[in-house]
Amino acid sequence: MTELVTFGETSLRLSPVGEERLETAEDVRMRVSGTESNVAVAASAMGADATWLSKLPDSPLGRRVQRTLHAHGVDTAISWAEAGRQGLQFAEQAPTPRADRLVQDRDRAAAASVTPGELPMDRIQRADATFVAGSTLSLSGDIVETAEAVLRAAGNGLVAMDLDFQPGLWSVEAARETLDGVFDAVDVLIANEDQAREIFDRTDEPRQFAHAIASKRSFDTVVITRSGRGALVCSDGVIHEQDGIEVDAVDPAGQHEAFTGAFLERVLSGAGASEALTYGVASATLARTIPGSMTTASREEVESLAADLDGGR
Repeated sequence: MTELVTFGETSLRLSPVGEERLETAEDVRMRVSGTESNVAVAASAMGADATWLSKLPDSPLGRRVQRTLHAHGVDTAISWAEAGRQGLQFAEQAPTPRADRLVQDRDRAAAASVTPGELPMDRIQRADATFVAGSTLSLSGDIVETAEAVLRAAGNGLVAMDLDFQPGLWSVEAARETLDGVFDAVDVLIANEDQAREIFDRTDEPRQFAHAIASKRSFDTVVITRSGRGALVCSDGVIHEQDGIEVDAVDPAGQHEAFTGAFLERVLSGAGASEALTYGVASATLARTIPGSMTTASREEVESLAADLDGGR
């Protein structure tokens, strides 16, 4: 079984019930949500041996995060902090013409103080693949240097990064400066189309800018996800595309991470870029029909939909 190690900060996501506004809601749902932990959950559902590394407050809220990941089959290696707090997100899902809202409350989160010495770096060095998201590097504190240390320690395996640019956490200029310093350690870059356009300042078609980004930054693989419109991958200079399919979307949160987890699991299992892309789109499609940002789609469901997608080409 292949091992995927992910490292980053995970928040508790609080959402009003139904389509209520944050400022008037009396009842909220609390779920665990973090890019790296969501990816680990999706990869684990596909059969990978997934582990999430981080630092959490030694509190009921921190333990809620760990317990949820264990329930989804993800192993954890956690440094427990006596100080620091649990990061929070407040998400409002709204019907058109209202816009969805996401309020970030992650300052002074315990994860921001994590150092390389608090992580099992030997495990990272032995892993088949390591994954970090750009949103983790947006946090102030020791976590930025630690994330870079994780990426560089993982040089013996596949190193993957999600651009994961979240404007509520940092500016475009700050993101570009920080990410430029770690891109040389990354083999596989995964990005949402809109985020890639903003960070790399691209106005051309996704096929063109995916190839341009891969060539300029020397990535082996660049993946561009396009929400319900599917995704494409540029691998070794060759472009593969997979259209999406329309579904009755329940919650779009987590679709990108579901794609990433399935895509990486297939790559680690020896699949080609085209097959991995199809499985990623299938996983993302199913995730849109599931409440919350952690997918509960099974491997069998993903395989079945991937076969339908592949047959529709």
